[in-house]
Amino acid sequence: MNTFLVSDPSDMAQQNLNLFSLSLLSLATMTLATSMSPKCSVTGPVAATTPLVTFLERVQETALRTFGEEDFDPKFYVDLSLKFNLSKTQKAFDELPRSGENGTVSVEDLKVFIATYFDDAGDDLVYYDPVDFVPEPEGFLPKVKNPEVRSWALEVHALWKNLSRKVSDGVLEHSELHTLLPLPEPVVVPGSRFREVYYWDSYWVIRGLLASKMYKTAKAIVTNLIFLVDTYGYVLNGARAYYTNRSQPPLLSAMVYEIYNRTCDVELVRKALPALLEEHAFWNSEIHKVTIQDAQGFNHNLSRYYAIWNKPRPESSTIDKESASKFFGNSEKQQFYRDVASAAESGWDFSTRWMRNTSEFTTLSTTSILPVDLNVYILKMELDIAFLAKVLGNKSTMESFLEVAEARKNAINSVFWDAEKGQWLDYRLTNGTICKESETWQACNQNQNAYASNFIPLWIDLFHSDAALVENVMRSFQSSGLVHAAGIATSLINSGQQWDFPNGWAPLQHMIVEGLLRSGLKEARSLAEDIAVRWIKTNYIGYKKTGAMHEKYDVRKCGAFGGGGEYIPQTGFGWSNGVVLTFLEEFGWPEDRSIGC
Repeated sequence: MNTFLVSDPSDMAQQNLNLFSLSLLSLATMTLATSMSPKCSVTGPVAATTPLVTFLERVQETALRTFGEEDFDPKFYVDLSLKFNLSKTQKAFDELPRSGENGTVSVEDLKVFIATYFDDAGDDLVYYDPVDFVPEPEGFLPKVKNPEVRSWALEVHALWKNLSRKVSDGVLEHSELHTLLPLPEPVVVPGSRFREVYYWDSYWVIRGLLASKMYKTAKAIVTNLIFLVDTYGYVLNGARAYYTNRSQPPLLSAMVYEIYNRTCDVELVRKALPALLEEHAFWNSEIHKVTIQDAQGFNHNLSRYYAIWNKPRPESSTIDKESASKFFGNSEKQQFYRDVASAAESGWDFSTRWMRNTSEFTTLSTTSILPVDLNVYILKMELDIAFLAKVLGNKSTMESFLEVAEARKNAINSVFWDAEKGQWLDYRLTNGTICKESETWQACNQNQNAYASNFIPLWIDLFHSDAALVENVMRSFQSSGLVHAAGIATSLINSGQQWDFPNGWAPLQHMIVEGLLRSGLKEARSLAEDIAVRWIKTNYIGYKKTGAMHEKYDVRKCGAFGGGGEYIPQTGFGWSNGVVLTFLEEFGWPEDRSIGC
């Protein structure tokens, strides 16, 4: 396949440079696919970790024994950075007085040790004043006429300053003392315990930054993510050494597409396309790709989440070990750890979507599921690559990716679509698919439960441009039970997990609303605006009550924030800010419309 060739084919030097880049990319792709082939192994591939991460996991476990479970956040300890080198710090840690069978360290001794040998979590990121921030940008949200809503929108806009950081000089000079990765550009973090840049969060952060006219900040985020692809072969879950074992929903191409649409920055496209091709290869490598044969005997290739990991997640090591204690066999534990990390790779950590038994967390089987939304994101990537290749005058890459996209669209419809329900349903693989060339499709393997992800295909032009399909899906969506007073519920199952009922999440509201809106159907636009208004109101009331934007919301009641999961509710919050600003930019807010619940 040809890749990003020059817009001026007569320039031979540039042409040769691009062909050299192509050969390197092809070699990297082949190496990636080979190194990640599970070869029918139960355990599969495992990414390397660092001695620092391994040591900080020991500190995390000791801290849990010493300080107890109340207000304990395991991530805090793997975010600490060293004041001295690792060997000196380990030696001091090993020499701490211990008592009892578990070797418990006293509260006082551990507090003194941490204060002496570590800088606080988050200290390696410093506040950064974005060069393109102004208190009220020219042309900001022109459709927002209500002064109360406009005033609040400016406060949300101002949160970009609060969430802007840059990697400290200490990380750049002594990266071995930090789990934070040395990114080249400033970042926007989600907020609270999420002190570093995250992959899929960044798409909605960028959508909000574009509404705020902060184009340089948006481009800097993309530059950082490209740096991660160049360094690791894929965008990491987040910019930490302990996230190198997995990615997150692949939306880098969508970020580049949106920025280009606003700025016409061809150089950004030229810089991004090689990384997008490499990312596409990653998501179609052997560990992710599964072939399904439909009833007519046609083969379809689709992708799944599959973390390169079979151990406890370092940022949640103590939690994962406790969960895995129900298993006796080592191979069972390893498979559970891989499924936990793969659920984290999905962004939906955690949800009954990934469980064989919706009431038992240890039945997670993420790697045995072909998810609707992941394949939609990859389809979007394929369409974006075709578009961006066209921008660069590369007709052959454009045509190749249009063909690939058409094949994935057919696969999505053949494997996921349920015409009777009017939804696309996740598909559960039978045991051993990883070791077979293909699996024959069976209707009974579709997950019949209602999840917001069942409607994500509407986000893509190839689906929302079909009026009859949109009408069918819209009727199904309205009767699904997912639409509530304050937005779209993630599922109908109240499991206590955060990606289940009653929580609603900004990304899911946005993709479904935008898909309905872009269909062009009057009824669909009306439904989209209704959901957007409900979501804006619940964010506004929640902000007025608590003084913060929240990571997730309880869709049963206007102004209530969400809960559940393995950490306390977080504020900040990158993607919530981005979606509110995007909705206000699109729909506005009339002067006479109430903002109260």
